[in-house]
Amino acid sequence: MKQRPINTPLPILLALLAVPGTAAADEALNGADTAWVLSATALVLFMTLPGLALFYGGLVRSKNVLSVLMQCFAIAGVSSLLWLIAGYSLAFGEGDAWIGDLSKVLLAGVGRETLSGTIPESLFMMFQMTFAVITPALVVGGFAERMKFSAMLLFSALWLMVVYVPVTHWVWGGGWLGSMGLYDFAGGTVVHITAGVAALVTALVLGPRRGFPETAMPPHNMTMTVTGAGMLWVGWFGFNGGSALAADGNAAMAVLVTHISAAAGVLTWSAIEWARFGKPSVLGAVTGMVAGLGTITPASGFVGPGGALVIGILAGAVCFGATMFIKRVLKIDDSLDVFPVHGIGGMLGTLMAGVFSATTLGVFSGYGFAGGIHTMGEQLSVQAVGVIAVALFTAVATLVLLKVVDALTGLRVGAEVETEGLDIVLHEERGYDIH
Repeated sequence: MKQRPINTPLPILLALLAVPGTAAADEALNGADTAWVLSATALVLFMTLPGLALFYGGLVRSKNVLSVLMQCFAIAGVSSLLWLIAGYSLAFGEGDAWIGDLSKVLLAGVGRETLSGTIPESLFMMFQMTFAVITPALVVGGFAERMKFSAMLLFSALWLMVVYVPVTHWVWGGGWLGSMGLYDFAGGTVVHITAGVAALVTALVLGPRRGFPETAMPPHNMTMTVTGAGMLWVGWFGFNGGSALAADGNAAMAVLVTHISAAAGVLTWSAIEWARFGKPSVLGAVTGMVAGLGTITPASGFVGPGGALVIGILAGAVCFGATMFIKRVLKIDDSLDVFPVHGIGGMLGTLMAGVFSATTLGVFSGYGFAGGIHTMGEQLSVQAVGVIAVALFTAVATLVLLKVVDALTGLRVGAEVETEGLDIVLHEERGYDIH
């Protein structure tokens, strides 16, 4: 996501002020850019509610479907208010290389006329808020069907402020990774690595669901899951295309490569399943789609269609292998495969952004390396630093937060609650009225 300057450059400002009766803010505001980012903001929120909620809800057992939907809705509310109160300021305030400042707490100083580049700053803040909503919601997949609702609320709130906000500042808010030249157009490190690593750590700390891996725990409603997956695919155009923060060729290319990678992810995952198990599954197809989307995310503003095709194929193959390894070899109950799909996909895509952004790869060329970086090796080094730093920080911080929450509220529901289901015990409701 390219950074947007908040202040109009002085020479332009003086030129605008020299025109009688012309307001500088009116001249700087671009209606097309604003309209596109408004639309993209709605698309990204649509990814969480109802997209991710339905996608995750269909994947769990029927006795826990409402708990997952409730968690997504609650996280949307908590994250939005925390982002307003201090999250946005700490992520995008001037600050230093590690964290922003508190100059924009409760959007102090942000009004109707305040701009961030060519769009209202209030819109930039809202667009970023939708990212802050979906990232902790993704983590839900790692602990689905076994965490207390109170613990989930507290953990998600703390995690947003302690993990997501600082990493956002490092990459997009003027922090040290962005200054190094890290390529992360729409959230390979900020969203997918943080969510994936947090989900893995949470799954390890909580332990597996009762009966895992001996007892089969298939999705209870694949129709719901596919519906949510379709919403994610469409919403991702706003996620990646909107990160251009302008209605221009960069946004259009980001949308195109996003679609290409998703399509390649679907077909690659399905082909591997077909060859290995004799039949391609619907679950595999939608998981391959998410893998393709997550993996192209950091590279979407820097690569061309050829690079996106390769990235999508790699996403389907690598994330499939990672999912099998995590579940069947390590027997880790990352319930909804957040780490092997989002975490591994985010790492792979961040590294591939350093390869396919090169301008010397023929039909697989992209749009060049970051300013001051002249070789693929240099760009890859920066990308690797970003992957390692974000993964390690997220792992350690998540572990500490889980220990704190466990001491305050306890993390996991009791055995009887897990057996009966979180819907009826924690919310006194059922997802389906069975007579």
